[in-house]
Amino acid sequence: MTEHEECPSCPRCRAGICEIHRPVVGRREVAIFVVSGILLFFGILAGYVTPYPLAGTALLLAAAIISGYEVLKAGLLALIRLRFSIAVLISVAAAGAFLTGNPAEGATVLYLYAIAEFLEEYAAGRAERSIASLLDIAPQTARVRRDDGEVTVPVDDVGVGEIVIARPGDTVPVDGIVVAGASSIDQAAITGESVPVAKGIADAVYAGTRNVEGYLEVRVTKPEKESTIARVVALVAEAQAHTSPTEAFIERFSRYYTPAVILLAALLVVVPPLAFGVPFLEAFYRALILLVIACPCALAISTPVSMVSGITTAAHNGVLIKGRDSLEAVGLARVVVFDKTGTLTTGRLEVDDVVGFGVPAAEVLDVAASLESRSGHPIAEAVRRRAEEEGAVLQDVEEFVSIAGRGVQGRIGGTAYLLGNTALFAGTESRAWRAAYDRLEGEGKTVVLAGTASEVIGLLALSDVIKKDARKTVAALRARGIRTVMLTGDNERVGEAVARRIGIDECHAGLLPEDKVTMVEQLMDRYGLVVMVGDGVNDAPALARANVGVAMGAIGSDVAIEAADIVVMEDDISRIAYLVALSEKTVWVIRQNVTTALVVKLGIAGLAVVGLVTLWMAVAFGDMGLSLAVIANALRIGRPDAGS
Repeated sequence: MTEHEECPSCPRCRAGICEIHRPVVGRREVAIFVVSGILLFFGILAGYVTPYPLAGTALLLAAAIISGYEVLKAGLLALIRLRFSIAVLISVAAAGAFLTGNPAEGATVLYLYAIAEFLEEYAAGRAERSIASLLDIAPQTARVRRDDGEVTVPVDDVGVGEIVIARPGDTVPVDGIVVAGASSIDQAAITGESVPVAKGIADAVYAGTRNVEGYLEVRVTKPEKESTIARVVALVAEAQAHTSPTEAFIERFSRYYTPAVILLAALLVVVPPLAFGVPFLEAFYRALILLVIACPCALAISTPVSMVSGITTAAHNGVLIKGRDSLEAVGLARVVVFDKTGTLTTGRLEVDDVVGFGVPAAEVLDVAASLESRSGHPIAEAVRRRAEEEGAVLQDVEEFVSIAGRGVQGRIGGTAYLLGNTALFAGTESRAWRAAYDRLEGEGKTVVLAGTASEVIGLLALSDVIKKDARKTVAALRARGIRTVMLTGDNERVGEAVARRIGIDECHAGLLPEDKVTMVEQLMDRYGLVVMVGDGVNDAPALARANVGVAMGAIGSDVAIEAADIVVMEDDISRIAYLVALSEKTVWVIRQNVTTALVVKLGIAGLAVVGLVTLWMAVAFGDMGLSLAVIANALRIGRPDAGS
């Protein structure tokens, strides 16, 4: 299938310049493998079965040149520059095999190595296609309302401020604001949400999301190249340039590993013949095998292919990881620090308790809601919502006054009522309301008193709503042996109460932004790697100071996307547990790959020294087979259960 056949609707493909849909496997590669494979087969057959060994050698030489042309060319250029690259090792090994009368093994070495190289390129190409598939989510055209009616134009030609139309089943082509209509939007492509989100007038919609059921008119707010999905793609691609600590170690290791094996191969040519009487050609052959084993292909790709698999899997699940180093650090961290408001809690107050003293609780709520109907304070909004839910009857309020720092007062039905904190009710204290007040405040709730100048008739207790999956997320982290810490600017009583309800291990309250930075530094001193989770704006200093900063609910927020190391596009706290699980699995797969590569290569090298391994076996098992095993293991990260 060509790129044009694969995506006929893509204008870049029609122009023959599409990189997004470029096939991973080209016709040239297929032809090379088929032709050289046939030549190799008949060359071996002619050399060992027929009475024409020279014909077999000629066929094997042709197979070697066709399959190994690129590596032989690269090896010669590297040798001229005195650089001992992998291509040099394979070229010398193959040439040595032909010169020592083993043409079948020399051709097989080049053929199998070409397959190993292809496997590496395929893994890299698969990663590129995985990233490109994010961008491919957005359509190439858009229906736009213009002077001559509704027209379909390339999405690149849609300008900011224009009106784009999205009918049921359409994919939204651009970022914008709904100006007409209502619908449910499937945002799973960007946020990983499983349930469509209701959208109406003034709500934001994003390119790449799907309009499920209604008709929408959307005013464009960003050009196509600056859309949220385009920025995600750019940052995921950029993340591949960040080297993780494990990758850096492997690179340093390879710089010493390859020369060391070359030196050992040279000694293997000289020492056995002189010290043990081993024939020179046999010792030379063993050294060639050792050179093949020295190729650190599988070792070199063991970490990058795993990292790319983890990063692209996360992106498809609404978690944008901006660097391989960040992905690895999350999996190694033993402490996760949370901001409270906006991260573990919604930041929206709700009335939990209404208590009456001598009057029904419903009457207390009626009085409170009536007074708060004149106020714009967050507490007032919470009281009004509760009153609406309870069907409370709002009464007319006269002589309304807002008393700064204390509360409000007003006259209802001829009686002057007060609503506020204890300072507003000085001189009216009784054992009954004080006991209830202290109990509810001890639970970390904000308590508001209602009454007259001479008595308290009731109280209302409010608290910040804890997010739906906060407790489950903290429990999942604890099950993985991760300590959780909460930092908040609220008072200690409120902070401790929220921490208890969620199951947080450690709470620090009454903190200013600079205090949060200090606490993060102290935690880093105590525990090493620290992950900080916040809303990406108020907690910016602490997010920047932590080893890894994770911004919550950043869809559409350019500031948060740019500032954090990791971005959870949707405001879903359960994504933190998913992120940690995915990172831990990625780190575990990397360790498996590195360990397997080292053990297999060293094992085959040991067998080569004593003459128990042939050249083709070294390539088939120690290079091609090992590369295939490493790639297959890394691709497991992308399975649906990767974050479990």
